[in-house]
Amino acid sequence: MAFRDVNARRHVGLQQLSALALAGRTLLGPTKSCKFIVDESTNQSTLICSAFRLFESLDLTSAAGQLLNESIQAQNKEFKTGMSTLLFLAGAWSSAVVECLQQNVPISAIVSVMSEGLNSCCERVQCLQRSIHDVNKELCSSSVQSKTCQIGCGNPQISHYFQKEISAPEKVTQINSHSQPKDCNFNKCVVSPLAGFDSVASLVKPAGDKSALLISGSSGFASGCSKQKLTRSRYFSTLGSSAYPCQCSGLGHLAMALSHGNQTSTKLLQSVVAYQQERAECSGSSQFNVAEIVTCCLLGLPESYSCVSLGFVTLVSPEQATVIKHLEDRPLHILLVDGDLTEKYRHLGFNRPRNVRTILKSPILQEDRAGDSWLSSMLDILISFEVNLVLVKGNVCENLMERCVANSILVIGSVSRDVLRAFEEVTSAQPVTYLTQVNAACVGSGAQVELWKACDGRAVDLGELVPVRVKAQGIALLTAVLTTTVASKVQLIEDQFWTSVYRLHHALNDKKVFLGGGAVELLCLSHIQMLAEQPSQPTSRDTVKEFPSPWLAAAGMEYRSVVLQALASGWKQYLSVVMCNAAEAASELEACTVVDHHLKKAADCGSPSAYILQEFRKGALLRGGSGPFGDHGEGLKVYDNVTAKTEAWRRALDLVLLVLQTDAEIITGPKRNQLLNSGVSSEFMFL
Repeated sequence: MAFRDVNARRHVGLQQLSALALAGRTLLGPTKSCKFIVDESTNQSTLICSAFRLFESLDLTSAAGQLLNESIQAQNKEFKTGMSTLLFLAGAWSSAVVECLQQNVPISAIVSVMSEGLNSCCERVQCLQRSIHDVNKELCSSSVQSKTCQIGCGNPQISHYFQKEISAPEKVTQINSHSQPKDCNFNKCVVSPLAGFDSVASLVKPAGDKSALLISGSSGFASGCSKQKLTRSRYFSTLGSSAYPCQCSGLGHLAMALSHGNQTSTKLLQSVVAYQQERAECSGSSQFNVAEIVTCCLLGLPESYSCVSLGFVTLVSPEQATVIKHLEDRPLHILLVDGDLTEKYRHLGFNRPRNVRTILKSPILQEDRAGDSWLSSMLDILISFEVNLVLVKGNVCENLMERCVANSILVIGSVSRDVLRAFEEVTSAQPVTYLTQVNAACVGSGAQVELWKACDGRAVDLGELVPVRVKAQGIALLTAVLTTTVASKVQLIEDQFWTSVYRLHHALNDKKVFLGGGAVELLCLSHIQMLAEQPSQPTSRDTVKEFPSPWLAAAGMEYRSVVLQALASGWKQYLSVVMCNAAEAASELEACTVVDHHLKKAADCGSPSAYILQEFRKGALLRGGSGPFGDHGEGLKVYDNVTAKTEAWRRALDLVLLVLQTDAEIITGPKRNQLLNSGVSSEFMFL
């Protein structure tokens, strides 16, 4: 058997990784250039800004491409962020490895040095981690100094905004007290999620309250809803001073700092955080729970109508909407089905009885009668237990749906398990797999349904589908209603929202964050270059401390410097492209010059980490122009997730090294003897 490294001068698999990564180059960084994905069969286009969506739409035929797609899917499944970083570094390091091969660096040396170099970087950048408590404190302090918080930072009550308790920033709406849970008094002033730290939101009074508005926990008064003005906004003039809802004691500032400039999604997330935190103060539950958040995308409304609604908002057919009008303002009996509501559905693990034969005289007629019998029996069960509302995790039989509509029973399918669990907690309903399992204890009570109303108080009819809201007293479930008039943006705005949600979620799980704005990558670059310049064999105890791994300090590593420089080139390209995408540099050459300038100043400083921290605090890190790369707004810095970022690095390098070691050709059979006598036998290793 003969083994040949597939032409070390080209390495097809690595070249394929580099070529595929170029497709996502503009998706890197806080300022992305979105891409249109066109479906040739329907000529419909979708706007995407995620490497996951990009590769989801590609027809990948190469093995390297499929491995890259699997790595991106794994990153998305676990973190929902970091996919573009993974994609870019996989391409950059693939090109760097090819250059090493062209310099005749052995594959074993590339694998060992790059792996140890990345481990060394992950240990080195720990000094740029900050605890969540310290970051919250610093962000609040910066916000107060920049006058975005005009009230005290003791422990103010955080105002929040819900639908139908939600309106657009310039609208004023009244709130019905029955729509809020009993355990907390949410019937207070509420503010729009679209008006964040840089503008004053509309202040809303409870129904029937004609007094002046007071934000709880502050001494600031508003003269009345009808006279409220937006200040500190680029869309409205600043007229006088007004009270700002302060979020210093919560996670609103942290959500903004992790959003990387995605303001629309962040405003919605801040409303979710404010609600969950206030609820946590009353019930002692977790302050931020992703399982209590769902999304509903509405096509046909302006994006300013996006809001956070208490309960479950979904889309139903016009026929179902007629049932909702009949059931509106009535307490309903609710049933939860954890599976499909179809005749042939069987739960996972179901074993059909053996040695059973069914004999039909007239198969077609018999099947029709059997199906009709099943429909009748299922409908009888629902009617006998006076069920008005059925939430189904899976699909629903269309014929059964029609019969339920005729009997004023609302059935909603494709409901997530988190939604079922939320209604189970507040209605005492017990999920069933089949309707034949239903008994009186399975049916819950207290649910309500209504047509979802926009910020102007009008019910919305989108033609083919109608948005509705299902709620119950005390439910913790929140729906982020995402609206747009552009069909191709539906997927985009939903992905952006969930990215913001999971960045905050992972930051709270890690209990720490990285300094953002390129600080971590710059320190990695500085550290790797320092290691590359070190002698092969350390001569003093102080030098040994610079090498977290003894292997890097071992003698005889003649290729170490070349491989480490190749590893460093990936981060340098990363910083350069992010700066270009964010308009901080006119070209990659200019961006590289800025990076080199910071590297030199960091080296001259003697402590690269101290220099980077100093520049980060000034907001001047890697800033070539006036773009948003270093910070976003007055006194608000950018932070990154710790685990998601480092795992993206590891997955990228693991993928490159896997392709490097498997990018080979093995030849067996009669051709072996021909190769022995051929002129290219020197290219083969015979086993």
